[in-house]
Amino acid sequence: MKYTLELDIREAGSNIVFNNILLNSFKVNIVERYSEDKAAKLRLREVLFKVRTLDDQIIEKKDGNLNTYIRGEGFLTYQKFKNVLSSPHYKKKLINKKEAEQNLVHFILSMVVSNYELN
Repeated sequence: MKYTLELDIREAGSNIVFNNILLNSFKVNIVERYSEDKAAKLRLREVLFKVRTLDDQIIEKKDGNLNTYIRGEGFLTYQKFKNVLSSPHYKKKLINKKEAEQNLVHFILSMVVSNYELN
């Protein structure tokens, strides 16, 4: 499966980060919301994603909603994958970059399959 992963698209000073996974027939927009804690560090607070067609039409979930919030165990799993992708080991290519990216993509795609009915 071929995909393009776009990570950490944000405006300066913003607490919202956009990530995209582009596939052959659709794309997944991931929105991360951060807040500052007392040590002035950004902390991941909320993650949601939307599935869109390649011409930017939003695809509804099986239950009719548009957004899928990642919560509970899924949130911790997502956070683990994102920590790997932002680690110095990843940036210095000390770990397999392709495998680290695939882990995140496969996780998100498993959530897409369980929440959306794609034709």
